[in-house]
Amino acid sequence: MLPFRYGRVTPGGAFGGRRVLRPNHGGLSVRDVHPQCKDLFPSCREAAHPSPRTTVSTERDTLETKSAEADERRVAGKDTPPQGSPAPLALVREDSGKTRVTTPPNPDPIPAADEDGAFDLDSPDCYLNRELTWLNFNFRILQEATDPRTPPLEQLKFISIVASNLDEFFMKRIGGLKQQMGAGVLDLTVDGRTPEEQIDACYALVADLEALQGRALRSVLDTLEEHGLVITSWDHLDKEERKRLREAYLERIYPLVTPQALDPAHPFPFVSNLSLNLFVGLQEPGQHYPAVARVKVPLGAGIKRFVQLGDSLRFIPIESVIANNLDILFPGMEVTSCALFRVTRNSNTEVSEENADDLLERIETGLRQRRFAPIVRVEVSPGMDPSFRGKVAAELGLDEQRDVFAGGELMQLADLMELATLEVTNLRDSAHHPVDHPNLISDRSIFYTIREEGPILLHHPYHSYSRSVERLLEEAANDPKVRAIKVTFYRTSAESRAIDLLIDAAQNGKQVTAVMEIKASFDERANIAWANRLGAAGIHVTYGVVGLKTHCKAILIVRDDYDGIRRYAHISTGNYNADTARLYADIGLLTCDPRIGADLTELFNYLTTGFKPKRKYSKLQPAPKGLERYLLSRIEAAARAHSPDSPSRIQFKMNALEDPGVTKALYRASQAGVGIDLVIRDSCRLRPGIPGLSENVRVLSILGRFLEHARVYYFDLDGVEEYYIASADCMSRNLRHRVEILTPIEDPALREELRYFFDLQLRETRGGWEMQADGSYVKRVPDDASPADGCQEEMIRWAQEGLREATRLKRRKTQGTARRRWKS
Repeated sequence: MLPFRYGRVTPGGAFGGRRVLRPNHGGLSVRDVHPQCKDLFPSCREAAHPSPRTTVSTERDTLETKSAEADERRVAGKDTPPQGSPAPLALVREDSGKTRVTTPPNPDPIPAADEDGAFDLDSPDCYLNRELTWLNFNFRILQEATDPRTPPLEQLKFISIVASNLDEFFMKRIGGLKQQMGAGVLDLTVDGRTPEEQIDACYALVADLEALQGRALRSVLDTLEEHGLVITSWDHLDKEERKRLREAYLERIYPLVTPQALDPAHPFPFVSNLSLNLFVGLQEPGQHYPAVARVKVPLGAGIKRFVQLGDSLRFIPIESVIANNLDILFPGMEVTSCALFRVTRNSNTEVSEENADDLLERIETGLRQRRFAPIVRVEVSPGMDPSFRGKVAAELGLDEQRDVFAGGELMQLADLMELATLEVTNLRDSAHHPVDHPNLISDRSIFYTIREEGPILLHHPYHSYSRSVERLLEEAANDPKVRAIKVTFYRTSAESRAIDLLIDAAQNGKQVTAVMEIKASFDERANIAWANRLGAAGIHVTYGVVGLKTHCKAILIVRDDYDGIRRYAHISTGNYNADTARLYADIGLLTCDPRIGADLTELFNYLTTGFKPKRKYSKLQPAPKGLERYLLSRIEAAARAHSPDSPSRIQFKMNALEDPGVTKALYRASQAGVGIDLVIRDSCRLRPGIPGLSENVRVLSILGRFLEHARVYYFDLDGVEEYYIASADCMSRNLRHRVEILTPIEDPALREELRYFFDLQLRETRGGWEMQADGSYVKRVPDDASPADGCQEEMIRWAQEGLREATRLKRRKTQGTARRRWKS
C-alpha cells in the first residue's frame, strides 16, 4: 500500500466532508473525481504522480507521445496511462537483440549529406536544442532512481534532485523563454526554434519525465516501506498518534499559519515562489454560498516538510497534519474540499549594471523583484475541484490550458531530500570519508611542501577539502611571512570556514581581497551577506567587472620566503564550498609556479579595477579575453596536425557543450579524422556518430553518487600532449560573458594522474551513458575493461591506496632515521 495515500473524495470536494480525510482502503482520490479512471488501477498500489502520457515501444527506437490527448488529460486534471501493459520505469530499446536502457531521442531529423557528400554545418539539424538536451540529462538522473544497484534512500535522493532541477528549469529557462515571447522575440536558435516552439517542445518532454518520475517514486516508496520507512497519512494513524500530532500542531505549527479568505473584501493573496498552499472550500452554517480560503504551509524556520512519528521511521507530510486540523483554523465551519497548489515564478530579473551607482543595492532590488516576478507555472493536486482550478489560474493570470499542471498527491518532491539524508546505513551508500593527499600528510608547512616537492593535483571529494584548501587558507592566515591573500568566490557554504579564515587573516594584519560574485544564480542573497561580513572585518571586497560574472576559482597568496617574495596559488574547477566539495567531483591545482602567480596577479588586478588594456598572460588563458580563441586554435591545430601515421586526439571533460562555434570546430576536426572523446555531464549540442560528419566523435555522460563537475581539456597534436583544467564549460556564457581561466598542467606526474582519470572515465559503464546520433543516450553495459562498481568508487580506492602507500613510506623513513640515530 502506498504510504502517503490521502483518502477517499466525497462529492463535496478533494478531501471531502467535515472529516477532511476519509479511509479509502488504498484508492486514489482522483478515481472518484473522474470515474473513467477507475479501470486504470487494478491493484491498490497507485501512482504517486501523474500517470505516464507516453507508450514505450521495444520494437522501434521511438517514444510515441500522444501530445494532444496528454494536454487534454492534463488540463482536465485527469492524467491517465494508456490502456494495456503499464510502461516500464525506464525507457528501453531493442539493440542487436538486446534490450537497452535509453532516453528519448531528439524530435528533429538527423542531418544528412547533400548529393556531393558534404554537410552544411550551419544547418539547424546539426545542433541539438540546449533545453531539450538538459531535460534529457534528467532522464538519466531519474534512471539512477530505478537502478537496483542504487540503495533506496539514494534512489529517493535522485528523485528529489530531478524535482529540484525541474523547479530551477521553469524558474530560469522557461521564465527566460516566456520573457522572450512577451518581448516579441522571433529570432531562431541555432537549432532553428522560436521561443514558443522551445516551450512547446519542453512541455512535452517534461510531461514524459514527470510521468516516469511518478512511477519511480512509487517503486522507491514501496521498497522503503518494506524496510520500515514509510510516508504515511492521517488515516493510517491510531487515535493516540493523532492526539499527539494535534497537540504538536497546536504548539509549533498553528501559531505560524495564517488563513486568508478569498472574497470581495479579501483579494487573492500574494503567493510566494515554490510555496505549498492549501486551497480550502468551506461552508458556513445557514449560508447558501460557499466560501474559499488559502492556507500557506509554513515550511522553513525550523519547520520540516515531513513530521517524524516518535522514534520510528514513519513520517507524515505537514500539509496532511494541517489539512486534518482545519477545524482549528475555521471553527464552526464545514470543510467541503481541500487541495494543494504551488506556483513557480520567473527568476530572471534584469539588473542594469551600467546605470547602477551601487551594484550591491541593485542586486538586492533585483532579489525583491524576483519575489514578485511573474508566475510561469502552477501545479495543483489532481483532486482539485475544476472550478477552483480555473479560479486559481484566473487569479494568477495564467492560461489554464497551458500553464496549469496536474501535480501528484505528494507535491514538491524536492523536499524528499529530508528523508534521503536520513542516517539509515543499510539504505544508503556506504559512508565516504575523503583522505589526505599523499603529499600533505606531514605537519610541515604546506608552503614548504609546494615549494620543495612541486605542484599538487587535488581530486575532490576523494581528497580532503579541509586538509588541503582550508588548510592552505588557515596557514596563510597565521603565517607571519604571508603578506597578502586574494580569493574569488562564486558560491560558498552556509557555514563557510573559508570566510572565517579570511577574517582571521585580516585581523592578523594581512592584506586580504575577496572578489565576491553577487550575481551567482540563487546564491545572491547569501553572497551579499558574506560580502557585508567581509567588508565589516576590514577586507577589501569587490564585485568583479561590470557586465561579467566572476566564475573563475582561484586563491593567490603572497609570501615573503627566504629568497624573496613568492606567490602560491590554488586554482580549481569547483567552488570554495566545503559542502559541495564532499558531493561534487572537482580538480584543483596547488602551485608556486612564478608565471602562474604573475598571471593571477594580473587577473586579480583586472577583477578589482575592470581595467583591461594591454594585460598579458603567459600561461593562463582567461575568458572573455582569449579563452574561446585559444580553444578554437587548439582544435584547428589538431585537425591540421592529424595524419594516418600520426593521428591527433581531442578529449574534453565538462558539464556542457553549448557553444555553436566550438561545436562546429569539433565537427570539422572529426571530418579531418581527429578522434574526439567528449565526457559531458548534461547538455550537448553536437550529434556524434554521423558518417561523414562526426563518426570520429564519441560523447559520454557519467552519473554516480557524486556530481561530475570537473573541466579538463586534452590535446594530442602529432605526439605533443597538452593538458588543461578550467573553470569554464564550452558554453557561450562562459566563453564570452564570464571571467574564467584555463590552466595548463605541465608536471609529468600530474599529467599521469589526469591520464589515469580520463581513461577511467572513458571506460565507465556503472554510471555511463553513450549518446546516439538521434540525441538519445543508451546506458552502457559492463565489459571486462571497466570497473564493476564505477569510476567514482575506483577513484575512492585510488586515493585511499595513495595515502596508504605514502603512510607506509613515511613510517619506513621514520624507522630508518630512528635506527641510524640509535647506531650513532
